[in-house]
Amino acid sequence: MPRPERPLSSESPPLLEFASDLRLLREKAGKPTYRQLSESAHYSVTVLAQAAAGRKLPSLAVTLAYVDACGGDVDEWRARWHSVAADLESAAAAAPAEKDRRPPFLGLAPFQPSDADRFFGRDELIDQLLRRVRQRRFVGVFGASGSGKSSLLRAGLLARAENRPTMIITPGPHPMDELALRLARATGRPAEEIRADLAADPANLHPRLQRALLAKRRHADALLIVDQFEETFTLCSDETERARFIEALVHAANRRGSRVRVVLGVRADFYGHCGRHPELAAALRDAQILVGPMSAAELHQAITKPAVAEGYVIESALVSRLIAEAAAQPASLPLVSHALLETWRRRRGTRLTVQGYEEAGGIQHAIARTAEEVYTSLDPEGRIAAKRIFLRLVSVEQDTADAKCCAGLHSFGESGTVTMVMERLAAARLIQLDDNCVQITHEALIRCWPRLRDWLTDDRESLRLHQQLAAAAETWEALQENPDALYRGTRLARAKEWADGNDGALTGRERRFLAAGLAAEAAEQATAATRTRRLRQAVVLLACLLLVAVTSVGYAVHSQRLVADQRNQALASNVITQAAAMRDENPPLALRLALAAHRLAPSQATRDSLFSTFAAPYATLLTGHRSDLVAIAYQPGKAVLATASWDRTAVLWDVRDINRPRRLATLTLPDSLKAVSFSSDGRLMATASGGAAQLWDVTDPARPARVSTFANATRTVGAVAFGPDGRIAATGNGDRTAQLWDLTDPRRPSSLAGFPAHAGPLGSPVFSPDGRRLLTVGGRTARLWDIGDRRSPRPLGRLSGHTGVVAGGAFSPTAPVVATASWDHSVRLWDISRPGDPVPLQVLRDHDALVWSVAFSPDGTTLASQGRTLRLWDVTRPGRAREVAVLPGGAYTTAFSPDGASIAVPGRAGLRLQDVRELPLADHRDVVAAVTFSPDGHTLATASWDRTVRLWDVTDPHRRSPLGVLTEAGGFVRSVDFSPDGRLLASGSDDGNTRVYAVADPRRPVLRATLPAKDGEVTAVAISPDGRLLAAGSERTISLWDLTEPASPRRLTQIPAHGRGVHTVGFSRDGRVLSTSGGADAGRLWDVTDPAVPRELPFPFRGDEIPSQAFSADGTLLATIADRQTVRLVDIRDIRRPRQVALLTGHSGTVYAGAFTPDGRRLATSGADHTAKLWDIGDPRRPALIGTFSGHTSDVPTVAFSPDGHTMATGSNDYTVKLWETDLGRITARICALATTGISDADWKRYFPGVPHRDPCANR
Repeated sequence: MPRPERPLSSESPPLLEFASDLRLLREKAGKPTYRQLSESAHYSVTVLAQAAAGRKLPSLAVTLAYVDACGGDVDEWRARWHSVAADLESAAAAAPAEKDRRPPFLGLAPFQPSDADRFFGRDELIDQLLRRVRQRRFVGVFGASGSGKSSLLRAGLLARAENRPTMIITPGPHPMDELALRLARATGRPAEEIRADLAADPANLHPRLQRALLAKRRHADALLIVDQFEETFTLCSDETERARFIEALVHAANRRGSRVRVVLGVRADFYGHCGRHPELAAALRDAQILVGPMSAAELHQAITKPAVAEGYVIESALVSRLIAEAAAQPASLPLVSHALLETWRRRRGTRLTVQGYEEAGGIQHAIARTAEEVYTSLDPEGRIAAKRIFLRLVSVEQDTADAKCCAGLHSFGESGTVTMVMERLAAARLIQLDDNCVQITHEALIRCWPRLRDWLTDDRESLRLHQQLAAAAETWEALQENPDALYRGTRLARAKEWADGNDGALTGRERRFLAAGLAAEAAEQATAATRTRRLRQAVVLLACLLLVAVTSVGYAVHSQRLVADQRNQALASNVITQAAAMRDENPPLALRLALAAHRLAPSQATRDSLFSTFAAPYATLLTGHRSDLVAIAYQPGKAVLATASWDRTAVLWDVRDINRPRRLATLTLPDSLKAVSFSSDGRLMATASGGAAQLWDVTDPARPARVSTFANATRTVGAVAFGPDGRIAATGNGDRTAQLWDLTDPRRPSSLAGFPAHAGPLGSPVFSPDGRRLLTVGGRTARLWDIGDRRSPRPLGRLSGHTGVVAGGAFSPTAPVVATASWDHSVRLWDISRPGDPVPLQVLRDHDALVWSVAFSPDGTTLASQGRTLRLWDVTRPGRAREVAVLPGGAYTTAFSPDGASIAVPGRAGLRLQDVRELPLADHRDVVAAVTFSPDGHTLATASWDRTVRLWDVTDPHRRSPLGVLTEAGGFVRSVDFSPDGRLLASGSDDGNTRVYAVADPRRPVLRATLPAKDGEVTAVAISPDGRLLAAGSERTISLWDLTEPASPRRLTQIPAHGRGVHTVGFSRDGRVLSTSGGADAGRLWDVTDPAVPRELPFPFRGDEIPSQAFSADGTLLATIADRQTVRLVDIRDIRRPRQVALLTGHSGTVYAGAFTPDGRRLATSGADHTAKLWDIGDPRRPALIGTFSGHTSDVPTVAFSPDGHTMATGSNDYTVKLWETDLGRITARICALATTGISDADWKRYFPGVPHRDPCANR
């Protein structure tokens, strides 16, 4: 068996990338064994394996020998080696200053008492818990997974326990044994003696605790903390031991004269389990603390204070973003901590930056990214070991959510691979190695790592069988291999059947346990009488247990009723967290789960989850392959998609309705697929498999028929592509050649020319749109070929510059531009106007992993690049391309549909069919300062600091498309407004001008007038309800213009501005009152009944700065900013006596804008916390928050409603515009319309354990 490669080190990124590329070079060479490499490189197997292990930089001589043996470019690798050596030398010189500094954040690990100096944000809760512990001897601390219970108990309660003698335990599978071991350590008495004493009478725990903890402190009560108390239900399978453990704890705290206080830390979804034990339910009554989410202020402390204490600075934008994203994500504390730790690892000096946070993956993806990076860095044997490790560390039950559990080191065997993988996982803080216990650092990993979730979903019954077997084997061994603890009958038969197919997963102890059970069963079959007697005993015992259970029901019913709501709330909180985590990779399931959680336990959090999940780009997930996709292609002229996979199949899909794709046909080949391509007329399809290319007649895609097979002399075809005329094809071959083929007669393809193209194996060749050029990629270069003479291709230019393997390329369909994708994490754009001398245009470096492929949209305006993520780029101006969207990726290829309306994106969960019209509007290149809808609701205008106003067709808010662009070269555009008939549009710019456009045809807007302010930039514009007046605010004045003649507006008057300029202007419904807002205590109302002589009205409300004011549609209310984070509602029915009716609080940053719905019953606000909030103001005196809309990654300075009030638009400093549905009923209806299937039984049991399956779309 070939020697498995050691896992790559993640401590040095340059070294990691160097070693990773060496391994990929070996894979491209056909993955020869190291023994085979040794024969040609003349170095030992060990030396060559260590060269690609990532532990240290190999010598130059070894590197070049390795590269040469794999067919790589020796000159390129020599330069690469010197570059990496220089990087490592610089890093080594800088390292001493940092090496002794501890990270300010713990990641997934819980805080310990020694970490109290880094534990912030929970002072109020700690004080509350201390008071409760002083008042009560038995206290339960409940909270959702990820709420911070363990940290509260350890770094909060324990660290401030007022010198009490303390002991902390976690129950594990044998809680009484755990108590005995802890007491033995404290007293020096034998653990067996204590275990026997506790087994004889659980009441003996109290005197044992007093002797252990109070011997030297006679005037203080002892404190026993049982963290992760839910393990009593998930890991302890012995009901008798569980009952004795609970009895011991309750008695120790509540017996007369007790000097012991007990505190339990319990996951909230196990509240109901506690209620099933009457004595525990009684002890917890009125003795509970609920650990809820942190407030914005508490989060601010938890984020900033640990960093400041260690001498680091966090960018304020990062703090705001973390608070906003954490507030939108229940149970987010471990996610925040891990994201901060990974951001700290990517710090710039002593600064933690937004860039580092995004590189780490943010709250949503940092944990998954860390786990995925460690996992994918392992060799195949290491990945198998990692999977088995993780599956042993998760408790899978039918009636409870998956939970972490502890496993002894001995349960993993003595494999060197397992030990090495554990070290790697522990170094990444994904698992903890404590004494003889291995456990996942935090359950957030179970929720947030898609691969682990998939493992747990794939075969839950098998996992449960194995976990039950492992627990039974451990019990059997602990009982000195007592035969009574062996499996028998059906359990033994099921265990044996499972073990026969999973022998590699068994430990030695489990094998011995099964062998002993089988031997015992054989002996028992010879003694039928004994078996009968034991059966009778079992019946009697069952009857007794049934009697006890019936007696207990009366006690439990009352408790169950009380806790049902709390259980449902805890489950819903967990589910919306998981729905948020899968929003990108599996939108259909995320939507259905968010809706089901809201149906189960409606709350503010579930509403927020529905709003935000629904607003995320929706995509259909197409599944059907058993392995990764390697190629996809659309059939020209038909809505048919072909997918090719490592699983040896190609599948044809009908995608006329991308929300309901339908499988048409499956082709099975004897080897893995490597490519798929269609001819331009759509009649032929080519696949590459088994070193050859296959041609298929797909005139009827439901009945494809093989036409022919062709291959090069060495049968190493790895890629195939058709030319534009369909009469020629090109193959990329593993022998480093490209080959052209004549397909005039598809039944008899013939070779036209074969030619050496690159120093390494070739990727997929690409034809230019006119068919006169061919692009090939391989090694670190791409090459252009003149194929005008198809029997004698002629080399043209070489595209050099990438520092990693060039894996893919594409021609623009509309311009002389080529894009190339490389493993150096970049995409490059090239001008090939002169094919013999390509000119580099731009390097796109936003990818953080290998980039495998690129594809242009049919209109040439968008480029897609596929790596760990799929990124979309606006390439309207090649050389000034910019990123406009990021989608989950992770596979080798991508493709646009023929109409460009959708893109197919392979990923781990399946093939994502994404309608690009659902993506956020991202065409602006700078801050979006203003948004407004046309009166008919069909058009949205967006104004930006990029000096443009863009018009969008939003007739269907889920299928929006660009219309016209208004370019104002003079300055930033700060404000925009439609006339009431929708035929005019006014804008205000930094160049000091107000412009009026005719937009009756929004595809062809026409400038009608330019109105100078004469005193600085124009910051706000508004057109009156009758369309006759235009107000334009600037730095020092507010101008009123007569718009009766749009081509020649006439200035009526100028009102002296107030404060530090004007931020907003707006007219009341009747047009008689003008509202203005600005800086320096400046909110004003003006009577403009006679616009030539405006008069200021009384307005007693002032703030430090008033960035916004807005009238309700009925003219009865005005929303204004009271202070930076508070919105004031003002009753203006009597315009001369405005009065405050309510204050709205909830934003964690400055509020920038407000907008009323047309019916005046709801108000939207937006601000610096990256969110918009929606308020119910049906009764203005009692406003209520409806929902928080999270999704922007920067400040949100503008918000507007569509005329029907259902759609809200927000513009952000992240350069995007988002459209939000604000009606929960409409959201529900669309989710149910999109859902082709409901939540499966398996998914329901996984996400809603113990709750009857309910279709959230039933009876809607």
